[in-house]
Amino acid sequence: MASEAELTPTSYIQHHLQNLTITVGEGGFWTINADTLIMALLMGLLMVFGFWMATRRATSGVPGKWQAFVEIVLEFVDQQARDAYPGRSKLVTPIAITLFCWILMMNFIKMIPADFFAIPLHALGVNYWKPVPTADVNATLGMSFSVFFLMIFFALRAKGLGGFVHEFFTAPFGPWMFPANILLNIVELVSKPVSLAMRLFGNMYGGEIVFLLIWVLGGVGIAGAIAAGVFGLGWMLFHLLVIPLQAFIFMMLSIVYLSLMEEHH
Repeated sequence: MASEAELTPTSYIQHHLQNLTITVGEGGFWTINADTLIMALLMGLLMVFGFWMATRRATSGVPGKWQAFVEIVLEFVDQQARDAYPGRSKLVTPIAITLFCWILMMNFIKMIPADFFAIPLHALGVNYWKPVPTADVNATLGMSFSVFFLMIFFALRAKGLGGFVHEFFTAPFGPWMFPANILLNIVELVSKPVSLAMRLFGNMYGGEIVFLLIWVLGGVGIAGAIAAGVFGLGWMLFHLLVIPLQAFIFMMLSIVYLSLMEEHH
């Protein structure tokens, strides 16, 4: 990364919004955002380690602080999943817990200033690093398409292949309107994962830009530093609500979509 004196406010923001990419194949056939994959994997491992620590020291008596916190989170997510999904699938609660906790941890990286990653990594020769995985549309689309395949799986399990195909051609207007039925069902199926991905990405990416703008403002004299401190504190407090809310919305909509796929017209 260039020194801060060489960066204009615009180039500074653009720099921090650029991913560390790895090109695979001839002619750049496939580009991988390495920072997104690494940070998402680290947050997933940290989540698993945290749960493992809670279960390793679990007690039937008075729980410790970490065990109590984990139990509160799991009970909350389990109750929300039961309320949104009327079936009896044993997969729903684990899916809900994984989505909520993993997305929550990835979102919370936003609370760490971008330079806390960029400066030490620049010293190691890494020029670009976008730390928040959910601010990358590739990550949010990847999670939403995983939900999409789960939707298809739940529909096939509940209705069978024949029932799913029959409903796809005949609902909602009846068999004689099958061209319109197919079109509407395709739009409905595709719009669900796309809306999931874009909602999470838009909120996280927009929040990242505002944080960078505030950080740039802090470098414009004493008045700018004071204004950046005030605005930064307010935006941070606001994001303490946005970060868990976006994880909750993604989780709840995913469970609702799984439930809808098992309903018969």
